[in-house]
Amino acid sequence: MTTSSHFDTAADRSWVSNALALLEQEAARSADTHLLRLDVPGFPDIAFYFKDESIHPTGSLKHRLARSLYLYALCNGRLRAGQTVVDASSGSTAISEAWFARLLGLQFIAVMPACTAPQKIQAVQALGGTCDLVEDPCQVHARAAQHAAEGACHLDQFGLAERATDWRGNNNIAESIIGQLRREPQPEPSWIVCGAGTGGTSATIGRYLRYRRLETRLCVAEPTGSGFVHGWRNRDRNAVASQPTLIEGIGRPRVEPGFLFDVVDAVAEVDDAASIAAALQLEDALGTRYGGSSGTNFVACLQLATQMRARGERGSIVTLLCDRGKRYQQTLFDPAWRNAHGLDITPWQAALHTALATGTLTPPDPPA
Repeated sequence: MTTSSHFDTAADRSWVSNALALLEQEAARSADTHLLRLDVPGFPDIAFYFKDESIHPTGSLKHRLARSLYLYALCNGRLRAGQTVVDASSGSTAISEAWFARLLGLQFIAVMPACTAPQKIQAVQALGGTCDLVEDPCQVHARAAQHAAEGACHLDQFGLAERATDWRGNNNIAESIIGQLRREPQPEPSWIVCGAGTGGTSATIGRYLRYRRLETRLCVAEPTGSGFVHGWRNRDRNAVASQPTLIEGIGRPRVEPGFLFDVVDAVAEVDDAASIAAALQLEDALGTRYGGSSGTNFVACLQLATQMRARGERGSIVTLLCDRGKRYQQTLFDPAWRNAHGLDITPWQAALHTALATGTLTPPDPPA
């Protein structure tokens, strides 16, 4: 007896097989990202390492996630030839997903908050994607679901990130970090620090550390008052943010499904002004300007290092450089834009400069 299905014809299977081959070829062409070491005078017994995810072809950490989401959609029968792809994103994931859509010959729609940095919107459009801009950031999920109801394949980074990524290996970011450290003086770091957008990266790293039976602890670096901060602290999946953030990609207003409380050992809260000041400090130290979330990560590293130094501990701390700063030239790194949003980074610049010299990060007094 011969049977057929609209969703599983020979032509469909052939297209899926070819799409998977294209993704496999792309992965084989992509080199691993660099792990940069920074020695800080104020912390002579602590080595800082930065995993530079900005060198991916699409310029950010989200290149790994986008590839995994497409693989997940294809292998679960959710994505077919000629189908439009949609996702909700503040920018970096959308850029990576648009790039892969072009690789596979598919149309892509990015549902984005209207306040997204202009360079990110332009980058999606340059890759052939369409930007559906939403005034209320809390409505991006509903708008993406609407597109899916009309026939688009919803990649759903916030709902599927932690399950789409193979946390046991397959060159995930945690396996890559540990492998690159194997010849370093401290091959097993004291801490790995990352932000939480979907929760997928922290879930992958936290699971992998346990899988490998490592003593390394995981710290999530978050803007002050984010949904993840309150959710993790109170183990409350219904928690919401107590204040907004201007750092794109992290600081979610709610606890996303992919954020796993129990694989995170600490959450560090970082003011937006501190994140921007730290990104500029990284530029001085590494010679490249990175985005605001990289600054958030760096501040959390210095907080942890200050605590380690006070306890007389030696070791290393690893964090991520998520994307390049040129995407934020008209926002975070524009003094006029910062002034318009009431951000004075000068006190934090002084505090960070002192911390690098003395080994103690002391937050500046809040403005009167």
